[in-house]
Amino acid sequence: MAKNMQPVAKRCKALGISPAVMGYTKKTTNRNPGGQMRRKKSDYGIQLNEKQKVKFIYGILEKQFRSYYESAAAAPGRTGDNLLITVERRLDNVVYRMGFAMTRRQARQLVTHAHFTVNGRKVNIPSYLVKAGDVIEVEEASRSSVVFKRLTGQDAPIFLLPAWMEREKNTLKGTITRLPTREDIDVPVEEHLIVELYSK
Repeated sequence: MAKNMQPVAKRCKALGISPAVMGYTKKTTNRNPGGQMRRKKSDYGIQLNEKQKVKFIYGILEKQFRSYYESAAAAPGRTGDNLLITVERRLDNVVYRMGFAMTRRQARQLVTHAHFTVNGRKVNIPSYLVKAGDVIEVEEASRSSVVFKRLTGQDAPIFLLPAWMEREKNTLKGTITRLPTREDIDVPVEEHLIVELYSK
């Protein structure tokens, strides 16, 4: 399985995004603290940067991202919106959004290790796309793990869930109430630039 091993803080700085978007609150980098004067980016450079942002935030490599774009372009509606909605529906992202993992990278690892079920069936594919009505739950045998124990009890952290999903406090189960819309996605990206890049 291909993995994105790029340093988070360094890459976030290069792409102009906050590490908080990735789920990291204390990540910083001391590289190039003063910054350097860079030439103005070309239109292509700006478009490429937006694509790289989405790929990095969601942990997707080029071949799969291209496949998502082609599916989004073939679907009715705005291609850019469709693209972001598709990547937002990935199981690793849903696990992260529900608060079962601290970062998307951790969520990807937990899914790969088969710690979750979707509608009662084990799923270990991070790119699995959830649908409205799907129930995501921590697998019974995994509930005693330290990773998940911290999510229950009086000291359980409170997470701000997106409007398209539900999860009761102190439970290890969440439901996709509807598919996300573009307005539900808080990723700082201008998706129309990605569409322009691929349309050339």
